[in-house]
Amino acid sequence: MKKIAVYPGSFDPITNGHIDIIKRGLRMFDEMIVLIAYNPNKKSLFSVEERMDLIKEVLKCNGRVRIDSFSGLLVDYVKGAGANVILRGLRALSDFEYEFQMALINRRLNRDIETVFLMTGYKWFYTSSNIIKEAASLGGSVKGLVPDLVYQKLLDKYGNQAG
Repeated sequence: MKKIAVYPGSFDPITNGHIDIIKRGLRMFDEMIVLIAYNPNKKSLFSVEERMDLIKEVLKCNGRVRIDSFSGLLVDYVKGAGANVILRGLRALSDFEYEFQMALINRRLNRDIETVFLMTGYKWFYTSSNIIKEAASLGGSVKGLVPDLVYQKLLDKYGNQAG
């Protein structure tokens, strides 16, 4: 039986930190679903479709990764996908507090689903999609923090003012 993990997030945009978690997660799991958690109440820079296309393009060399989106309860998606693991990345203690609460509620909602945490690689410790968008919107260079394709899309979104 395949070991399938679901890696949920906004991925607005996908960063090199996300890619690090995906690559390392694939060492433990046969297949991974990168799940764009769709929240209609949250203002995103990239549409869900744009994020799916970016992720597909960035990860095109790996047939063990599926890209999907979902707007309901995460545990319902995980169960429906035939998985039983939620993969989450941790950067700092503040991440742990929130992620621990989410893991507990998910466990309460479905006791058959486990949450596995991976510490981010040291190079990406301070990288987040929000910080990247903020820096890029103010003309700061985020080159090297995101894949080249994402960097170009950020330049396009912000009118080439991002360095």
